Amino acid sequence: MSTRIEALTTPNLRFCHSLHSPFFPTNPTILPFKSPPPRSLRLRTIPFTVVSASSSPSSSMSSSSVHSTPEPKPFSVLFVCLGNICRSPAAEAVFRDIVHKRGLDPNFAIDSAGTIGYHEGNQADPRMRSAAKRRGIEVTSISRPIRPSDFSDFDLILAMDMQNKEDILSAYDRWRFKEPLPEDGPKKVKLMCSYCKKHMETEVPDPYYGGPQGFEKVLDLLEDACEGPANLFSNTVRDVLLGGEVKPLKQPKAEKKDYEEDSGFSLIIT
Repeated sequence: MSTRIEALTTPNLRFCHSLHSPFFPTNPTILPFKSPPPRSLRLRTIPFTVVSASSSPSSSMSSSSVHSTPEPKPFSVLFVCLGNICRSPAAEAVFRDIVHKRGLDPNFAIDSAGTIGYHEGNQADPRMRSAAKRRGIEVTSISRPIRPSDFSDFDLILAMDMQNKEDILSAYDRWRFKEPLPEDGPKKVKLMCSYCKKHMETEVPDPYYGGPQGFEKVLDLLEDACEGPANLFSNTVRDVLLGGEVKPLKQPKAEKKDYEEDSGFSLIIT
């Protein structure tokens, strides 16, 4: 029993017993508690790699996956006539057909409009639709008038005749005082027949008041003229289109230029 008591009265157990215990001195001295000296912490650095959630494990290993090449903006073309029920919807359909056959659909945005809104919401003239269908071309557009945003949204605006061109430019002059329009808006407006290579006409005549021959003549002109804007591009269009703008290619003197018109664009087809 005495051995157990002596073990419990070691100096490390200062407060485990009453101070009146016979095993404690009469006047014990209680030493102040000293906290242990602070321990120095050693931090270990663990290397890690941040991987994007959208990237695959294989792409995260290369730095090329960090910067992706943006898709080029499609080159946008707007065809305009008076009411947007004969010539311009036919031009839109012919151009779509040419672009589709060349496999360039993703590279173009195509639409048509009229300088007046009298036929807004209507389909194209049935005589024009029938004439185009006989050539394997579907005219599906719905008439709408030209609007201020067209000068910003389209890179090229093709007028069917001189009066259409003047009306488009007059609309630009009116609208630019009411809302901001691009400074190069008027430069985008060209005559459709300026792209013709086989025909000498300077304008696409309005066939509305004529007979079937007039609609056939319009389609002949449009099929000729629409080859021009399409020829500005090849299957390597991504090398030419940068951010929706056409980069003109510098032509060496020794090379033959395949196409050049008053559109302001030229491309060497190699």
